[in-house]
Amino acid sequence: MASFTLEATIPAGNLLRALNRALPPAIRALRVEAVPAAFHARHSALRKTYEYRVFPRVPPVRTQPDRICPPFLAPFAWDCPWHVDLERANRAAAHVIGEHDFTSFAAVDPELRAGERLEPRSAVRRIFDSSWGDENGLLVYRVTGSGFLHHMVRNLVGTFVDAAAGRTDPDAVPAILRERHRSAAGQTAPARGLFLVSVEYPACEAMEVQP
Repeated sequence: MASFTLEATIPAGNLLRALNRALPPAIRALRVEAVPAAFHARHSALRKTYEYRVFPRVPPVRTQPDRICPPFLAPFAWDCPWHVDLERANRAAAHVIGEHDFTSFAAVDPELRAGERLEPRSAVRRIFDSSWGDENGLLVYRVTGSGFLHHMVRNLVGTFVDAAAGRTDPDAVPAILRERHRSAAGQTAPARGLFLVSVEYPACEAMEVQP
């Protein structure tokens, strides 16, 4: 999603074609439409949904050989070297539902964007859904929230995987939230498994993000 102001009047269809001619093949603009001047693609969002995909290398049955992540999947999932227990992952993930201060799951040094700190001062966010599922051996974490701090989803996933692998207690998440310090949470999951699924704006349906 992106929003910007144009001085010239360009029909939406023409702008869409021009963008796709200028963009590299790996990036496509799917839709262009006029919005009110006060609209902002990031700040106006009511809810966002992310998915994170994990390929667990260690199978559920420990006597079986380690699984090999397919080459076509490797760029789009975390090739995780540990056994991931789905029940433990869901126990940990359920603790973040509701309104919390997510400082423990935010990047320590937020990036800058056009001279502005990426993170607002408040680290409080509301999470509406937080759960794991198994899609033919690929574990998928899906989270919907009012907004997310920089690296927040990846830090959540890293902490949940630590819990699912038996490295930490799944019920330690509330204490991690209370610490309000990045060192209290687990590892940062690799970027390659993270996908923005949809964004919901006022007075409109959720905008699905196409793969």
